Amino acid sequence: MEINWRDYHSGDFYDELISSPGHPRKVARQLAKHLAGLSSEEIAERKHSAELAIKTMGISFTVYSEAGNIDRAWPFDIIPRVIAHKEWLHTEKGLIQRLQALNCFIDDVYNEQRIVKDKVLPAELLADSVNFRPECVGMKPALGVWAHICGSDLIRDNDGRFYVLEDNLRVPSGVSYMLENRKVTKRIFPELFENHNILPVTEYPSQLFDTLAAISPRPLEFPEIVVLTPGIYNSAYFEHSYLAQQMGVELVEGSDLVVEDDHVFMRTINGLARVDVIYRRIDDLFLDPQMFNPDSVLGVPGLMRAWLKGNVAIANAPGAGVADDKVIYTYVPQMIKYYLGEDPILPNVPSYLCVDKKQRDYVLENLDKLVVKPANESGGYGMLIGPQSSKKEREEFAARIKAQPRNYMAQPLISLSTTPIIGSKNAEPRHIDLRPFVLQGRHSSVTAGGLTRVAMRKGSYVVNSSQGGGSQDTWVVVEEDK
Repeated sequence: MEINWRDYHSGDFYDELISSPGHPRKVARQLAKHLAGLSSEEIAERKHSAELAIKTMGISFTVYSEAGNIDRAWPFDIIPRVIAHKEWLHTEKGLIQRLQALNCFIDDVYNEQRIVKDKVLPAELLADSVNFRPECVGMKPALGVWAHICGSDLIRDNDGRFYVLEDNLRVPSGVSYMLENRKVTKRIFPELFENHNILPVTEYPSQLFDTLAAISPRPLEFPEIVVLTPGIYNSAYFEHSYLAQQMGVELVEGSDLVVEDDHVFMRTINGLARVDVIYRRIDDLFLDPQMFNPDSVLGVPGLMRAWLKGNVAIANAPGAGVADDKVIYTYVPQMIKYYLGEDPILPNVPSYLCVDKKQRDYVLENLDKLVVKPANESGGYGMLIGPQSSKKEREEFAARIKAQPRNYMAQPLISLSTTPIIGSKNAEPRHIDLRPFVLQGRHSSVTAGGLTRVAMRKGSYVVNSSQGGGSQDTWVVVEEDK
């Protein structure tokens, strides 16, 4: 298969590489020309090399199914997605602004609750939040930061503008795949990195380490940091082990830690070693059986007591999930104005709250046109994509919305932008989104680009890897002024 851009049509959708058949966008011209110059044999060889690299590098993810947990090779397409650096600078500012406002919000709701008293956020939305943890009220984490790592999902509509689709603040995943995608691309297209000024992404593990070190309760140059994983059966275990290895810190499970005198220690062959910072990849309710789910064997008894006394830092902090709620998400633009006194740099996707009767009635009357999401699910589970749903599915969702209106919100079906992937006879357009990763500690930083997730099936809007989606390397390219 050779690539002929004149035969590539993305229809009415904004395409990341090709503005119209045969015409690449300015920032992607060199890449498009190079790809079009490859023979069928060369493309097949690069594709095979990528598959081999993913296998030998052990890049995998786990899918939960009725047949059990299935470990799969990471799905990857060899064509990179390209974003112009000038555009990215604007996006980066918007993401940092957003996380700063979200952290102000979380800190506020666990302390003064000014946003509720000033009626910017309806009190009932907070009162009915399943991720609000009363156990965290009064806590003041270091630097006032609760969410140190955030993965906000961005999409482009037909107008070519980035919109924020949702914010992931509990245990956002995918950054390891962003890093590995770059390594694979460098292996199979080394010549492209000689001719393009592509911003690197390799500094992320050191930035993550610095962010975690900044919140250590002990002022050490190298505090004891651990990554707390649920274990090998978790779908993101590859990422947990990868990040621990890249940061040079220990990967631990709950049974490796113990709390004594309200301090956390790690069991080692040399005895107990005090732990300063825990990058947890376990949901709140499983962190500490003494405070949350008493049946949890994943957490550490007494961990919350140690955290509340300030003897250990936890990232993201327990309770940060109160802002990882698709209903709360709709109030982020108001949060930015309320806490920062600024206009939002990045817009939200228009949304309808089912807890509001007028908006709920509109949603129920237009289920065939809307995407309905539960407030606290992730991974693409529990959604209704109205235009692609059956009458029976819409009836089931209508009943769920009426029974639990606080748990649902809806958005119009956005015409997600497309990107070319290697098809059977030519490059073919597929819908995509983007998950950049934002860090906030003493300083803020954003990955150059992020994880581009691709709906590998033609016409599909579902990009999650757990739902059959794939990925591409994401390039932020500095264009030379000519």
